[in-house]
Amino acid sequence: MLKPTPLSLGEGLGVRLKIKIMEAKTLFDKIWDSHVVKQVEGGPSVLYIDRHFIHEVTSPVAFLGLEKRGLKVLRPAQTIATPDHNVPTINQNLSIKDELSRNQVEMLKKNCANHGIVYHGLGTEGHGVVHIIGPEMGITQPGMTIVCGDSHTSTHGAFGAIAFGIGTSEVEMVFASQCIMQPKPKKMRITVNGTLGKGVTAKDIALYIISKISTSGGTGHFIEYAGSAITSLTMEGRMTLCNLSIESGARGGMIAPDDTTINYVKGRQFAPKGAEWDKAVAYWKTLKTDEGAVFDTELVFDAADIEPMITYGTNPGMGIGVSQSIPTSEGLTGTDKLTYEKSLKYMGYSEGEKMIGKSIDYVFVGSCTNGRIEDFRAFADFVKGKKKADNVTAWIVPGSQAVEKQIRAEGLVEILEAAGFELRQPGCSACLAMNDDKIPEGKYSVSTSNRNFEGRQGPGARTLLASPLTAAAAAVTGKITDPREFL
Repeated sequence: MLKPTPLSLGEGLGVRLKIKIMEAKTLFDKIWDSHVVKQVEGGPSVLYIDRHFIHEVTSPVAFLGLEKRGLKVLRPAQTIATPDHNVPTINQNLSIKDELSRNQVEMLKKNCANHGIVYHGLGTEGHGVVHIIGPEMGITQPGMTIVCGDSHTSTHGAFGAIAFGIGTSEVEMVFASQCIMQPKPKKMRITVNGTLGKGVTAKDIALYIISKISTSGGTGHFIEYAGSAITSLTMEGRMTLCNLSIESGARGGMIAPDDTTINYVKGRQFAPKGAEWDKAVAYWKTLKTDEGAVFDTELVFDAADIEPMITYGTNPGMGIGVSQSIPTSEGLTGTDKLTYEKSLKYMGYSEGEKMIGKSIDYVFVGSCTNGRIEDFRAFADFVKGKKKADNVTAWIVPGSQAVEKQIRAEGLVEILEAAGFELRQPGCSACLAMNDDKIPEGKYSVSTSNRNFEGRQGPGARTLLASPLTAAAAAVTGKITDPREFL
């Protein structure tokens, strides 16, 4: 983009036109560059962090490191804590049975008290899955840098923020300095244009993209999602999409803020107020990729090609449209072929089989991917007037106390109970088997969570990732079913 400066008289007869070349920037560039405290020559950036979310699993060792160094958390007001991974989803008022889980939760509470960090404990109004409570409280805002010792921190990128997961040593680094050393990722733009078909959700967009580019297709990049199909999504849908960015190997994902974003943030507990709100909105409206900005990688997809998705293997990239057949290994060689065959053997499936009609045992609705009110509205709307299949055990787990409260206030719990479903209490639940909610060995689980690795939901568990709509269809039929048949 060329922006000429005013003409200035040169010496002698000549008139010199100074032309300053202003580099067009991506949304990612604008936020990253504005947060660089120092650039290490030939190395990483020292990046200032606006918000640091912590939970009970990745923080204890980081707190211990601070203690050994005689340090305190530098900016506790910018740190937000809640237990979520190890917590039970029934009888949360009782002591946690598992000793390790109980100790981790107790240590988080103790460490927060020692360092002046607000702690959203079990049963409190602010408790929930860390990536759900941040947005619903208005803590997550456009233009921020956000980190957490959790890979699905990319969720917050839905607001036009740079958000990514970090390791335990990096958690300690942020505690001590409110900064982190990071190499600047490459930039990718994924554009999805067109209108989404019946029964197609943000979860399906994400699984479709990963199935096309693989679980390593985004490696080394930060993704910006764009296009009419993306801007048509609600904030809940955008969070689901950005949440799954990490499953393509990307460092994170983001969507430029717009009126949908601004309307979502407005009025929330920690959103700016009064004149500060007007100032913030004026800034947020500048957060978009400039025309002519260059990405390292550009991909474009057509929304019309996406149908409700289901995974059949042991990574999120092994997904297909629910009406399709499991691909064959034709063209695969060496370790790729062996890995593919091993995955199908673990799942008990064969090449070329249809997914429709395959029996399932469990349904899990929840997690930081699909544990928001919109997800439970969709599920409840689908099962209204129907009955849960007798062969299905269903765990319906809200992502936060606020979501649970809203489910009850809207009368969704009555719909769920009438259909044979029981609402549990907030937590990560069966997403990752670090609590009591584990899928038994050999059983099939249609899950709205984010990963289907071997044993992810319990030793020997077989996970099929899907949207809340596809999960609802499986829950009432007892088998893999195309939700469009009911819509």
